[in-house]
Amino acid sequence: MQLKIHRIVFVLSFNLLALLFSCKKTENKNTIAIPTTETIVVDSVLLYKEPFRPQFHFSPEKKWMNDPNGLLFYKGTYHLFYQYFPRDIVWGPMHWGHATSKDLIHWEHKKIALFPDKLGLIFSGSAAIDINNTSGLGTIENPPMIAIFTYHNMEIEKAGKINTQSQGLAYSLDEGETWTKYKGNPIIGNNSLKDFRDPKVFWNPETKLWNLTLVAGDHAQFYSSKNLIDWTYMSQFGKNRGAHGGVWECPDLFKLQVENSTTEKWVLLISINPGAPNGGSGTQYFIGDYDGKSFKTNQKDIRWIDYGTDNYAGVTYNDAPNNERIFIGWMSNWLYARNTPTKNWRSAMTLPRKLSLEKIGDNYVLKNNPIQQLKTIIIPEYSEELLTIQASRKIVFEYNNLNQSQIDFKALAKNLKLTFSNEVNDSLVLIYDHKMNTFSIDRTHSGLVNFEANFGKSIHKTETPNLTTPTLEYQIILDWSSIEIFLNGGVYSFTEQIFPNKPYMKLSIQSNENQEIKNLSIAKIKGIWETNSTSKPSKK
Repeated sequence: MQLKIHRIVFVLSFNLLALLFSCKKTENKNTIAIPTTETIVVDSVLLYKEPFRPQFHFSPEKKWMNDPNGLLFYKGTYHLFYQYFPRDIVWGPMHWGHATSKDLIHWEHKKIALFPDKLGLIFSGSAAIDINNTSGLGTIENPPMIAIFTYHNMEIEKAGKINTQSQGLAYSLDEGETWTKYKGNPIIGNNSLKDFRDPKVFWNPETKLWNLTLVAGDHAQFYSSKNLIDWTYMSQFGKNRGAHGGVWECPDLFKLQVENSTTEKWVLLISINPGAPNGGSGTQYFIGDYDGKSFKTNQKDIRWIDYGTDNYAGVTYNDAPNNERIFIGWMSNWLYARNTPTKNWRSAMTLPRKLSLEKIGDNYVLKNNPIQQLKTIIIPEYSEELLTIQASRKIVFEYNNLNQSQIDFKALAKNLKLTFSNEVNDSLVLIYDHKMNTFSIDRTHSGLVNFEANFGKSIHKTETPNLTTPTLEYQIILDWSSIEIFLNGGVYSFTEQIFPNKPYMKLSIQSNENQEIKNLSIAKIKGIWETNSTSKPSKK
C-alpha cells in the first residue's frame, strides 16, 4: 500500500487480560487499531511490584545480591546460590543466598545457606553432588551436596596482610536445606596471594577425578582431587593471554561439542573487573583443550560472552539435564552496582541461557540464547510476515507497556535503527551499521541515568565481524529494568540495565536505505511473581 505520510502506527495491548481482535483501519488516520478488553486489576500484594522490579528475571526478595554461585541440578531441581547481604541494599559481609526452581523460570526463595564464620566471609564458589561419596561426608544412599567457596578473612586484612583468601568446604545431606562447614577448613590454603578465589569444581569423567579452577590475581589455576578435600595444584593459565585490565574472577571450565561437527572443545570463562570493552565488568572466554592437568589455546584475540555492560560473574550449571550447558550471569556492573535506583532490593540475574559453540570462518564462537523454557510464559500478541521500510521512512508501533515483552524478527543485513520511547521522552536506541559492521546501544536518554556518572555517559558500540549472513535475526527481550539482545541466534548478545521513568510505549523502526522486516512477532512475557504463578516467597 502506498502511503502519503511516513508513519504507520500499530496499537497493541499488554494488559493483563488483553485479547487480540481483528484489525480495523480507521478512515482518517494511517492507524491500525487493535481493540482491547476492559482491564481488571487484581493485585493483593505489592511485593515484586516496586519500581524497576524485574518481572521474569530472578531477583532477591529483599536486600543486596551479586554473583551467582553453586549452580547445580539434582533430582529435578535447579539450585541457585548467590552472593547475598541480608542487612542492606549495598555490598556487605557476604553470605550465600539460595533459591530453587523446577524449570529455571519460576523460583522459590529459600533460607540463607551459608553464613560468615571465624574463618571469614563467604565469597563466590560452586557446588557439586558427590554421587559416589568420595569425600566420605555422606553415604552412597544419601550422597552429600558439596559447596566449595572462598573465605575472605577480615582479621587478616585488618592486620595489613594480603593473604586474606582461602578455599573452604561445606556439605549438605538434605539437598541444600541445611549446611555443615567442614571441620578441616580451609581445604586450599593461601600464603602469599591477595586475590585467590572463586573455585569452580566439577567431576571429570575422562580422568575420573574432581577438577577445580580458581583465579589468582591475573591468571587461573587448576587443581585435581580424588575426594574433594585434598587438592593437588596442577598448572596455571592466562598471565599472557586475554584481557588484563583488572582482577580475574569467577572462572568456569567445561566441554562443548561444536555445532554440526564431531569436534569437541573446552571453554574457559573468566570474568574481569575492570577491563570490559564497554567499561567496567565483563566476562571473556577462551576456546582450547584441557587434559585434566592444563588448559591450552591458540586463541590470540579477546572474546566476550556478552558485549553489553551488565552481564558479569556468570557461571554454568553442573549436571544440567541432556548435558546442556546453562549459564546465568549477574545483571549489573561494579561501576554503578551500588547506586542503581532501587529501594528495598538491588540487582537481578540474567535470563538463564544455553551455551553452544559454532565455527564461523576460522573462529570458534561461543553463542548464548535464552533457554527454551522461557516460551512457557510468553503470550503472543502480534505478528506480521513482511514489512517494507522505504529509505528514510519509519514504522512506529504503539503499546501501553513494552517493558515486559519479547520482539523477534529478521531483517536484511542493512542499516537498521530501533528506538524505544515513552510519553516523557525517554529513549533507548539500537543501531546496526552495516558499512561499519557495528552494533550500538544508546541508553544516554533511556530514563534515570544520573544516579552514577558512569551509567549513561556514552554510547556502547561493538564491532560485529561474525555477523556474516545476508539476513540478521533479532531477538529482543525487555523487562522492567533491562534489555537483552541476541543477534543471529546468540552469535552476539548484549545485556544492559535501563531505568525508564515510565514504560516504553513506542517502538520505531527505520533505515536510511530500503529495508525488509520479516516474521515480526511481539509477545507479552508473563510475570513469574504473579499470585497464580509457582514462584513462592522465602521460607521464614
